[in-house]
Amino acid sequence: MKKFLLILMLVFFTFLVYAAQIELVFWTHEDPNRTPLEEKYIQEFEKMYPNVKITRVTYPSKKISEVILTAFAASKGPDIFNMEIQNEYPYIVNGRVAPIDLEALDLKSFEELKKEYVEGALDPVTYDGEIYGLPLELTNWAVFVNKKYFREVGLDPDKDYPKTWEEMMEVSEKLVIRDGEILKRRGFDFRYPYYLTFFLPMVEQLGGKLISDDKKTAIVNDDAWLKVLKYMKEWGPNGKNLGSPTYTNARKLFNKDNNTVTMCLSGLYQIDRIRADNPEFYESGEWMIIPFPVFEDAVNDVRCNYYGHYYMVNAQSSKEKQYWAWKFISFMLSHPEDYLLNVGLVQPKISLINSEVFKNYPYADVFIKDMEKSHSVPLLINGPQFNQLIREAVESVMLTDTTPEEALKILKEKANELLKEEW
Repeated sequence: MKKFLLILMLVFFTFLVYAAQIELVFWTHEDPNRTPLEEKYIQEFEKMYPNVKITRVTYPSKKISEVILTAFAASKGPDIFNMEIQNEYPYIVNGRVAPIDLEALDLKSFEELKKEYVEGALDPVTYDGEIYGLPLELTNWAVFVNKKYFREVGLDPDKDYPKTWEEMMEVSEKLVIRDGEILKRRGFDFRYPYYLTFFLPMVEQLGGKLISDDKKTAIVNDDAWLKVLKYMKEWGPNGKNLGSPTYTNARKLFNKDNNTVTMCLSGLYQIDRIRADNPEFYESGEWMIIPFPVFEDAVNDVRCNYYGHYYMVNAQSSKEKQYWAWKFISFMLSHPEDYLLNVGLVQPKISLINSEVFKNYPYADVFIKDMEKSHSVPLLINGPQFNQLIREAVESVMLTDTTPEEALKILKEKANELLKEEW
């Protein structure tokens, strides 16, 4: 009888465990270096909390914003997701994501949470007094350089690397290899189509702005915008033919070290991708990282905008799921040194930035010094649409016979119409 009761109790306990099973769906962007790390954290978390089951799904970086938008429109969004903050911001404003559950993080206040992070790191996800995300990373871009191609054309990479955009064009002309009009090797090329990240700071260096301080006017300072549009036209196939949005992203080719690109824009994470993709190149010492260039006549020393990927939780998920989602996110992000050493991602935690691990990480100082002269990408409800309008302007001057003046006129008209919808 006792044995029967014991079995009955075990069956009943098992039933309760599975009846209370929490299933969390977690969507994130593809990153081959991050996947094994987070899959390990999932296994550890599920072992700690057997009542929780987590399904991790990845999508290409360029695709995930579309997939999440479609899913939320159908009220079938994942419990946990992350994207670039400029794409996530509208979800905060429109009440589609849940504020952080402080109890799940064993904290008493948002002020206590802010003390764990560098100043301003949580500002992009703070709205109406609550915080809606935790940062997987804060990322800015600098310029990766293949040193041996510099030496091949008689340049000393340590002395002759471009410090201004004017020098970038001059150096790229020396490095480029063409077969007729086809570029076999680019000296440098931009990070198309992330125009709010790299193009807008170029405009700001010359005194331009996307939106005026009083928020009434878009595309401020025609001269600044015009100069950068002229620069891009001269850069493209109808000018000096140094690069184009039609070619494979330079960042994707850099690691191959196959004589197709000498310089590219990327984040600190690129270092670990070099190590994973091409260990021989990584160990060769034939690459280095230099700061984001500045125009010779710049009035502002502004570097590449930084952005963040923040983990967020679906407001439509049950309160119980929200609690466990935040608990899991907090667990994942309690390993900032692992993310840095294995993936090259910088979590803006004070403990990491002050650590010897970070201070000794290759070229971390270049990125930090640039970030001190940077600011976040614009956080706007219509941010993706503003980026698209700038893209149309830039690519029209680069790929068609549209003049910079014509492109600017169209950009101003459309951007100011869009601005009316923002506030």
